[in-house]
Order: sequence, then structure tokens, then C-alpha cells
Amino acid sequence: MPGGADAATRYPRRVSNFVTVDELNDLLAEGTPVRVIDVRWRLDRPDGRHEYREGHIPGAVYVPLDEELSTHGEPSEGRHPLPSTETLQAAARRWGVNRGDVVVAYDDANGVSAARAWWLLRQAGVDVRVLDGGIRAWAAAGLETATDDVAPETGDVVLDEIGADALSIDEAAALPASGVLLDVRAPERYRGETEPLDPVAGHIPGARSLPTVLHFDADGRMLDRDTVLATFAAAGVTPGASVAAYCGSGVTAAHTALIAVEVGIDAKVFPGSWSQWSNTPGRPVATGAQPG
Repeated sequence: MPGGADAATRYPRRVSNFVTVDELNDLLAEGTPVRVIDVRWRLDRPDGRHEYREGHIPGAVYVPLDEELSTHGEPSEGRHPLPSTETLQAAARRWGVNRGDVVVAYDDANGVSAARAWWLLRQAGVDVRVLDGGIRAWAAAGLETATDDVAPETGDVVLDEIGADALSIDEAAALPASGVLLDVRAPERYRGETEPLDPVAGHIPGARSLPTVLHFDADGRMLDRDTVLATFAAAGVTPGASVAAYCGSGVTAAHTALIAVEVGIDAKVFPGSWSQWSNTPGRPVATGAQPG
């Protein structure tokens, strides 16, 4: 199984999906058409407007993940089903995104919620990046923050149809037979020892555990490429393998997809994730440390 530098030679390098604080500051100073979006969200406080109003990157528009980066339906659809392309396009226009703009998403949670915006907009044909280190890196660099509610002029962006990078529940069930399905939740949830949110504890049979927290450092920045590739390899990801990730509700899994794509691994997401699987009668459940 490949690992470390050997793995690095087997995956192509691509244009980065991240921007550094200095790069973003330069883009803004140069007047490059860039729209910054603040996607602060967390499970225990899904509305991040309070934090946004306490201080955000100047010009950044607040994006409510639950309202504009997902939709709502029955429990059997999961907690964060995909929005329609029309809903996402209307939201992007509200953010002021125009044709040809670069979009930079950030949060205060190691890029996890910003990655949800990246994953959706990338499918839609937008040039989108994630700010490495998020708002904490911006503040640590001593750069200016603002407290206003930014309401830009409506944009004219036209989005491509989204959904090609998403797996259905049946596709997720079948993937372990031919590829690698990654469960990126905490190890104890994978093992079925605890389940704080969903009705059943455990994991999808055949899925391999790869917590997304393994990919970034204490400051929320992605680890070096060789380390990340070795971590994926240890979870059974080999060059050319079909790879997809799931989590509790399809948010954290997008972060794993971002990290994977950054190091040259094409990875899809099962957006229904465990919240859909565990709320769908008849779906088998595995427990313990092995894929099962």
C-alpha cells in the first residue's frame, strides 16, 4: 500500500483549492473580482450571524449553511440534503457573485463548513477556494476586520447543474465492493460506541474510518501533502480507486473531499450520510473497529 513520498509521486498536483491570508489580502488590494463568504456554522450553534457581526473579513457576506447550502425534508433524506441548483444560484447571486468571480469561503472551524460551500460551488463551475486557517488566521495576521452586515448588489452568476459529485444512498451502499467509502466521523461514532444525534449507532458496512481531524494542524491548516497522502493510504485509498466520504450529515464529508482533491485524489460525497442511512428502515449497520 503506498504511503509518504512514494504515494506523492502517484497523484497529480493541481492548482490549489486553498488561498493563504496573504494571497487573499493581495487579491482584495489588487481589486481582483473576488467575493468572500463567511460560512461560520457548527452543530451546537448553526446560525453564525452573531460571530459574523463580531468581526469578519471586510466585504464578506454571511452565508447561512442550513438555509442556502442545504435544504430540508424528511429524516430519511438526512439533515443536510443538497439544495437545488436554482436555490444555490439564487443564494450565490444574493452574495453578489458575478460571472467570472473568484469566491473565497472561510469559517472558524478548520474549514469544515467552508468546505461545504466549496464542494457545491465547485460542482457548479465556480472558481472557488477556501481560506487556509480561516478567520483565525486572518486575525492572527493582524489584518482588519469589519462588523457591518454586507449586502452587495445582486450578482449575475449562472451555475452549472450540481449533483455529479454526490452519491445516492444505494451508490454509497455499493461502493465498498468496488472502491473505498470513508467514514470521517469521530472513531467512537464509527465504532458504534456513542451516537449523539442519530437514532442508530454504528457505520455503513464496508466503510473505513478516516476522521477528518487527521488532516489539519492545531491552527486549522492542512498538513503537508505527503502526510495527508500517507493517511489516506493507511485507510485503503490507492491510486485510481473510486473514493467517497460520508459523515453525520454531509458537511464534514465535504471537507474530506476538499483535502482529497487538494492532494490529487478524486473523491465524491454521500450527502445524506449517516443521518439518512440511520433513518432509512432496512439499512444494515456495522459496529466495531473493522469495516464489517
